[in-house]
Amino acid sequence: MPRMIRAAVVVSMLALGACTWVPMETGAAGVRVLAMGASTAGCTKLGEIEGNVTDRVAVYQRNPLRVQEELETMARNEAVGLGANTVVPTEAAHDGRQRFVAWRCPR
Repeated sequence: MPRMIRAAVVVSMLALGACTWVPMETGAAGVRVLAMGASTAGCTKLGEIEGNVTDRVAVYQRNPLRVQEELETMARNEAVGLGANTVVPTEAAHDGRQRFVAWRCPR
């Protein structure tokens, strides 16, 4: 493969890795993301959410912070549909997947 083509492929993969592919939907900005294990006393559990995003583009591993951000955005988007205002992860992200519990908490 000529050098120019190889360079173009590498630059494209790096650019893709910096993209956010999960847009925040209307109302999702009002959903809080708490740390794993955070207290949800006084809250009502409304459901569970599993997020799944691309963590690898070809052989390029995407930035873990971007992947985490997208998983949280996906959880917040889903929480809106459940009527929840808070999500709490139940496990650490792995292979572009993470599970959350959706809660309705008093503010």
